[in-house]
Amino acid sequence: MSSPLFDPTAAPVGRDVTIAPRPSMLDGLRIGLVENTKFNSDKLLLRLADRLGRRHRMTVAGMVRKRSPSHEVDEAAIASLRKQSDFVVSGIGD
Repeated sequence: MSSPLFDPTAAPVGRDVTIAPRPSMLDGLRIGLVENTKFNSDKLLLRLADRLGRRHRMTVAGMVRKRSPSHEVDEAAIASLRKQSDFVVSGIGD
């Protein structure tokens, strides 16, 4: 009896994605930040937030830290970000 051979190739799987609408203006918006634990991702996000704050009077509503780069943001953190933020930036580092 022969064993089945694993074929790692697969056709792309399509899925519907709804993209959030862009804000019509940036002045005074509240930024939510998702830090993914990679080296310097927190510094990158805070620097971006500082620049947006100076340029558009934005404020940081909160920062969520993921357990690791491969983990998702938990539901409680998502709910908090939705309530407190006008938009969210997820940062990477390295």
